[in-house]
Amino acid sequence: MPVAPASAPAAPEVSSAPPPAKPAALSGPQKAMRKLGLVRDMDLVLHLPLRWEDATRLVRLVDARVGEVVQFEATVTACEVVNRGRRQLVATVEDGGARCELRFFHFYPTTRRALEVGARVRVRGELRHGLFGLTVMHPTLSVAGSPLPSSLTPVYPTVAGLPQTYLRRAIAQALQRADLSETIPPEFLDQNLLSPAWNGRLALTFLHQPPPTECPQTLEDRQHPAWQRLKAEELLAQQLAQAQARRERARLRAPVLVSAPGPQALPERLLAALPFALTGAQNRVVAEVAADLARERPMHRLLQGDVGSGKTVVAALAAAVAIDAGWQCALMAPTELLAEQHFGKLVAWLAPLGVEVAWLTGSQKKAERTAALARIASGQAALVVGTHAVIQAQVQFARLGLAIIDEQHRFGVAQRLALRDKQAANGFEPHLLMMSATPIPRTLAMSYYADLDVSTLDELPPGRTPVLTRVLSNARRGEVVERIRGQLAQGRQVYWVCPLIEESEALDLRNATATHAELTAALPGVTVALLHSRMPAADKRAVMAAFASGEVGVLVSTTVIEVGVDVPNASLMVIEHAERFGLSQLHQLRGRVGRGAAASACVLLYEAPEGGRLGETARERLRAMVETHDGFEIARRDLAIRGPGEFLGARQSGTPLLRFADLTADAALLEWARRVAPQLLERHPDLAARHVARWLGGKSDFLKA
Repeated sequence: MPVAPASAPAAPEVSSAPPPAKPAALSGPQKAMRKLGLVRDMDLVLHLPLRWEDATRLVRLVDARVGEVVQFEATVTACEVVNRGRRQLVATVEDGGARCELRFFHFYPTTRRALEVGARVRVRGELRHGLFGLTVMHPTLSVAGSPLPSSLTPVYPTVAGLPQTYLRRAIAQALQRADLSETIPPEFLDQNLLSPAWNGRLALTFLHQPPPTECPQTLEDRQHPAWQRLKAEELLAQQLAQAQARRERARLRAPVLVSAPGPQALPERLLAALPFALTGAQNRVVAEVAADLARERPMHRLLQGDVGSGKTVVAALAAAVAIDAGWQCALMAPTELLAEQHFGKLVAWLAPLGVEVAWLTGSQKKAERTAALARIASGQAALVVGTHAVIQAQVQFARLGLAIIDEQHRFGVAQRLALRDKQAANGFEPHLLMMSATPIPRTLAMSYYADLDVSTLDELPPGRTPVLTRVLSNARRGEVVERIRGQLAQGRQVYWVCPLIEESEALDLRNATATHAELTAALPGVTVALLHSRMPAADKRAVMAAFASGEVGVLVSTTVIEVGVDVPNASLMVIEHAERFGLSQLHQLRGRVGRGAAASACVLLYEAPEGGRLGETARERLRAMVETHDGFEIARRDLAIRGPGEFLGARQSGTPLLRFADLTADAALLEWARRVAPQLLERHPDLAARHVARWLGGKSDFLKA
């Protein structure tokens, strides 16, 4: 099977070393390749085609079929630059009595020289019917009579400044240089899933240069045995990296956090003081977390639960264990509003028990912040709650034993590592509890989160009322306003969520400011408040306090209220331009209502494109919201619709660890990889290390946080 034509000009050497300190010194295609992350030979080898073109055969122009991409050779009979509405180069070619017009809207002097009258050219492009007969728009030109390729021509993902020809040469040479030796012993191959005829080298060479007998469409659907082999290798690399991360963490040491036995222990006193009883799920998860905290190795646990399942009280009990053992706890949330909700609950629960809780955000006044930093450094503040401010360099803990991160998918790897690296006394690693109100589908828990222990709150506390969900066109906006009047007359409150703060030329969306003015005019005598992320923190707090106390009837907001806001008297949620929101985000917003005894509803207002219908993806999302309230089913559908990005957030810092495998379609391969990874790591650690380095390079670091 050919790898590179012998006459191919040499592509620049691609180093396997890390990128140089000053990539700006690079120019042209090299700089463009670095922009694509093509640094090592293996990066190039794993840069697989988007599609393939068959340039291995010629047809006679007289036999070519309109609507197909064809390749033929013909003689140029005319060529001129004309102005037919816009400047263009038009050439006429003939072959065996058939005539075709070639048309270029963008062209260079070399194009005109190649199309001199009398020249014989090879033309490739889609044959169409035009005003003057057969036409090919912007065809590919080459010299007639030159050798035809012996394999299908790959078309690669690229960026400006990186021509396909350059990329093809670089990849062909990388295939020759790269170490593609086998890393999976034969005994680990499942012949029901993977053909023994295909190893990694054969699969990669085949997909870069398929023989002309292969159908391009068959290759593009990624079901060929060569694709199966590569998807299996990719999933195995990910599972190996996860297992390695877990092993590395197991070698670290964390403080043993065990509270004193008896009714005077802080966790017991907190349980006795709570105005509600824990659910069975909460009791189970509290026990799982306590068992982790009592071990010498750092806890690395994800606490997932649907909207309103009671994650905060689990976090409070975990903090109580750490504090009772003589250590500090830090809780970090992605927004000041959410952090403040946590702070209010934790102070109400723990302050009466003698626990000092410190507050840290970027908007604090200097004197207040200085005092908080001093209490944290001295250990006087046993619990610290805040935003990203918690991980800043000047924050020094006396004895940090437990770090809790809420809505963990909103934080980047560096931010999570920074909190974990706030080293406790004597070099101990703090325990880490991550929380998410977006349940993780099983396939994601098996893959991207395989290095975590996962606890699930799968039971809602009593008292939550079902939320009726309706989907309405924006044309029925007036009916919604009437519904709001009815709710207000019953003493209830209403959320109205908008996607933007102010007008955007790029998106034709109503903004929160305009909606606030509209509802204020439509509801005389009702206090309509506005809340968005650009408001000063003090103003946000004042608006939320007024809404929570019942002074505000309607709160017009952006998605700043997505998580953490708890106002039981709010019974109606209106989400404007719901077609623009992600499914899990819609579910989070709906979870702001139904928190009291009153019947609650969520109205999803949508606006279809002018004269058209909503796209299929938007329709699927809105349909799912009507059909189910189960956060786990919502998460499963969201994964099917959007892929893993919604759940992962910044876990991979924008660099997906799976490029070829699909977690849903390739579930059987994922099961195989989960089964094989620990065995390969145990019995062939050198092969496992080579396999991870080949597929992930430095990206395996993204799994350590």
